[in-house]
Amino acid sequence: MTTTTEHYPIAIIGAGLGGLTAARVLHTRGIDVPVLELEASREVRTQGGMLDIHEETGQQALRAAELFDDFVKLVHRGGESMRVLDQHGTVLHEEFDDGSFERPEVDRGQLRDLLLDSLPEGTVRWGCKVTSVRVLDASSGRHEVTLASGQSFTTDLLIGADGAWSKVRPLVTDARPAYTGISFLEADLYDAEARHPEQAAAVGSGMLFALGGQTGILGHHETDGSLHCYLGLRVEESWIDTVDFTDIRAAKDTALGLLEGWAPELRGLFANADSGIIPRRIYALPPTLTWERTAGVTLLGDAAHLMSPFAGEGANLAMYDGFQLALAIATHPGEADKALAAYEAELFPRTHAAAVDTAASLETIFSVDSARKVAAQFAAYQDGADARS
Repeated sequence: MTTTTEHYPIAIIGAGLGGLTAARVLHTRGIDVPVLELEASREVRTQGGMLDIHEETGQQALRAAELFDDFVKLVHRGGESMRVLDQHGTVLHEEFDDGSFERPEVDRGQLRDLLLDSLPEGTVRWGCKVTSVRVLDASSGRHEVTLASGQSFTTDLLIGADGAWSKVRPLVTDARPAYTGISFLEADLYDAEARHPEQAAAVGSGMLFALGGQTGILGHHETDGSLHCYLGLRVEESWIDTVDFTDIRAAKDTALGLLEGWAPELRGLFANADSGIIPRRIYALPPTLTWERTAGVTLLGDAAHLMSPFAGEGANLAMYDGFQLALAIATHPGEADKALAAYEAELFPRTHAAAVDTAASLETIFSVDSARKVAAQFAAYQDGADARS
């Protein structure tokens, strides 16, 4: 039997970067809100690899959250370096970290910890898995949220920051993520400089793009000295189910079969992986997704505009969403509809443009002669930046 135990004027579902940024910016404006997270604790899993935090979005959000100076201390020096290789290991384009701080790299887990530690104790309610959400009063926007524990609560402003498979999203749209045609095989090499020097040299100090048409490797040299790599491939959605990824040897053999003819140092990123190989399907929401203004509820981050990771926009947009939504709420105290209308009017065109660019990047990265195309794009961008400066 469910019992309603609490009422929150505002509630955030999801303690990812977007939800935490919203909570932090609200806190700096004197508004404290609970953040409900399905994971049992912050330590329950690793939070992924490196993120490049963009000057115009993620960095702005951190400034609004009054955390920019602390963020700077976490930046991976040298992490803005980047290289593009073809499948034979030929370097087609390379950039070095010049300290410009346009897109500095940071460990996602460290960034999340920075946001968590900036919030009052008890803000994040761990182990709160949402099982259902229902409208109690459509005119006022009051909703009831039920948890797996059987407890429930009500709220006047529900913020869905709960990711790709959001439980909140169905309140505003029937849209669901669709498979992009790309799957990843993820692997890690630890203590790379000492144990895997050939692979460390191939990746460099920052980010690697090694591309060969329908297949590509994306990698990062991380702050702990490891290499975090993804083998991306254009395959059917069901392809992952044809491989037993719990069998590490078989999984590595599968990866190497996909890299037949590639340079040994690039094949070694998977042949020598110290971790298992983890498969991931890549999904995205429609780039043009919008929804009618719905009283008392909105979305941010992947819940609102899930994209593939091929332009590095996801985390940045989620944090910027959180900042913009918190600012709108603080600017319109007691007027949730005005706040949400202002937020969504800015959200839709901004994220539409980013989603279109990201979808185009996916097609370029997994196209014929992809390495040269991507190298040319980076070179053109760099030339433009040099001209502007």
